[in-house]
Amino acid sequence: FHPDPSVCIMLPSGSILCLLSIFLCPWVLCYAQSDSGSPVIQIRLAGNKKKHYEGRVEVLYNGVWGTVCDDDFSISAAHVVCRELGFMDAEAWFPSAKYGKGEGYIWLDNVHCTGAEKSLAQCPSNGFGVSDCKHSEDVGVACSPRRIPGFKFTQKGNSDEGAMVHVEDVRIRATYSHRKRIPITDGFLEVKEGGKWRQICNEDWTGMNSRVICGMFGFPGEKRVNLRPYKLLADRRKKNYWGFSVNCTGNEADLSDCKVGREIQMKGNLTCDKGMPVVVSCVPGRTFAPSVSAGFRKAYRVEQQPLVRLRGGAMIGEGRVEVLKNGEWGTVCDDNWNVNAATVVCRELGFGSAKEALTDARLGQGIGPVHMNEVQCSGFEKSLTECRFNRDALGCSHEEDAAVKCHVPDMGFNNRIRLSGGRNPYEGRVEVLTHRNGSLVWGTVCSDSWGTMEAMVVCRQLGLGFANHAFQETHYWQGDSSADAVVMSGVRCSGTELTLDQCLHHGKHVSCPKGGGRFAAGVSCTQTAPDLVLNAQLVEQTTYLEDRPMYVLQCALEEKCLSKSADKADPSSYRRLLRFSSQIQNNGQTDFRPRAGHQSWVWHECHRHYHSMEVFTHYDLLSLNGTKVAEGHKASFCLEDTYCDEGIQKRYECANFGAQGISVGCSDTYRHDIDCQWIDITDLKPGDYLFQVVINPNYEVAESDYTNNIMKCRSRYDGQRIWTYNCRTGGSLSSETEDAFPGLLTNQLS
Repeated sequence: FHPDPSVCIMLPSGSILCLLSIFLCPWVLCYAQSDSGSPVIQIRLAGNKKKHYEGRVEVLYNGVWGTVCDDDFSISAAHVVCRELGFMDAEAWFPSAKYGKGEGYIWLDNVHCTGAEKSLAQCPSNGFGVSDCKHSEDVGVACSPRRIPGFKFTQKGNSDEGAMVHVEDVRIRATYSHRKRIPITDGFLEVKEGGKWRQICNEDWTGMNSRVICGMFGFPGEKRVNLRPYKLLADRRKKNYWGFSVNCTGNEADLSDCKVGREIQMKGNLTCDKGMPVVVSCVPGRTFAPSVSAGFRKAYRVEQQPLVRLRGGAMIGEGRVEVLKNGEWGTVCDDNWNVNAATVVCRELGFGSAKEALTDARLGQGIGPVHMNEVQCSGFEKSLTECRFNRDALGCSHEEDAAVKCHVPDMGFNNRIRLSGGRNPYEGRVEVLTHRNGSLVWGTVCSDSWGTMEAMVVCRQLGLGFANHAFQETHYWQGDSSADAVVMSGVRCSGTELTLDQCLHHGKHVSCPKGGGRFAAGVSCTQTAPDLVLNAQLVEQTTYLEDRPMYVLQCALEEKCLSKSADKADPSSYRRLLRFSSQIQNNGQTDFRPRAGHQSWVWHECHRHYHSMEVFTHYDLLSLNGTKVAEGHKASFCLEDTYCDEGIQKRYECANFGAQGISVGCSDTYRHDIDCQWIDITDLKPGDYLFQVVINPNYEVAESDYTNNIMKCRSRYDGQRIWTYNCRTGGSLSSETEDAFPGLLTNQLS
């Protein structure tokens, strides 16, 4: 039976008591009813969520928020929750308070939905407030981020407490004078509801609201704007206001995380008569300075970050978080890592708010120390280094490295390049949009000197991740014949550029000796990449000298692992070898595989196995000014899993002609006592030198981070003994410290 709401009374404590003519309701059972007879409720997603479309399910019933128990909950019930919130459907549901324990009432228990219900209140259950659950059983859902077209959010009941903003889309609508500027930083704020774009009245608008809008569009901050020209424009335009104001704290990553404010009275032309439509003005980060759309000629320069940086991310604005302390870069432990802390990092680096705060080394493991743990940020700090953290909490491993994905501005870069003819959207012939004879035309790129670095820039520009391969022949990919002409040649990229036309190239005077056609450039892209890192400490600990007779070095001579003077050396003479062990770990997100297929590997009779890469490492001694004075290199390598972290199975083994590669979490170890694991220093004069090792020096295989592929040590040779000290991996030190090691900031051989 349904008690009559008219006999409900509010007690001073705020609880509601329902009186029937005969007896007292034993629990809070009074509620407003919809036309269908089911109670009117409101739903929100709360708790330790990383995205606005996931969280603990909370129900507003009779003005009080409560949770839902996970007993008998199903994906059908999750669909009902998500659709009631305006999302297309649910992707998953989670028991046992995945998003944290709620507080107060557990309103619903043993919920049984078919999935066709319009509201969770229509699903059979024990009844509101009838539950034997604890908050450790609070249910959570993850909805599809796609919103229901035309979904109209209405505030149910007369309480606005906790109701979140639900709209289909949000945009900054630039004025005509700003339309061609990229990115769009200023304009009227508009929200889409019921399929129509609407303005928001600025009577209750705050700077904190603007901060949230700027953050979600990829900008680190907002600025004040001269409203006079906007007021003149608004007066001439027909206005269509959204029905509510907005209350943001400034910490939210998205407008949908903000709460709905007061209802706006719709009074025709007099709506918002004391104000005007909201105007937002944002400050772009240094990487995204506005430019005219025809340009993009301003080269992107990597500026040294003083205290925080991102590493290992596929896209601009994402990566593993690293901080600088005492001249050494280290990582951040993911304990308590959340969107607030991630947003501080994003804004500090010139991006917007954080889309995601990633844990469990999702973007690869770092090296060196773990500098911060249990980080707590308010969200308003200027730098992550200003946030509180636990200085005593040690014991974090790199398996817990924190990472971020930030909102970045829409620069339209992906509209100026495309892949054509591939079997899937991640591969194809590269075609670029360029100006020819006063009009924009599509054309191909000359494949002369085309390599992994150039392919990396293409994949990043398209938002497709890392480069898997760079192709210099693309005859098997039939592109659009109208785009066959070569329009770009001589492309050379450093790998840091945001677009292909920011790389060095010939400009308007195209020169392509082989022509285009089958020799047009192509790429294939991938979302994940390996990341090889050399154990610098092991190199330093295992370095020693050995004098070895020529007659036992025939294999090494054949593989060109000795210096040039060995070609004419007497078989009875000795070579002096600087020997050491090397351990190369794959800290990335996917296995390191040789670029060449098994059919093109080279059999080496001396060593009785296949070599899968032409050049895998360089070992060199350099003078202090960077001139090479002695060399050794692994002409090609047998790649295998020598050692793997606990719980990881070895997959690659050279024996019996097996597959070659290095698994994620495994390392390939080359002991000091095997052939070619040395530098021939027979002709070296005593003095001070730099000892250098470079992995994957020709960028044959794409990696998520090339800066850590190089290692340098200081060496002193007195003619009989050698000392090796201060071995450092590239990118592990501050720029000031790395001055002592030329070339350590980049993967440079000289």
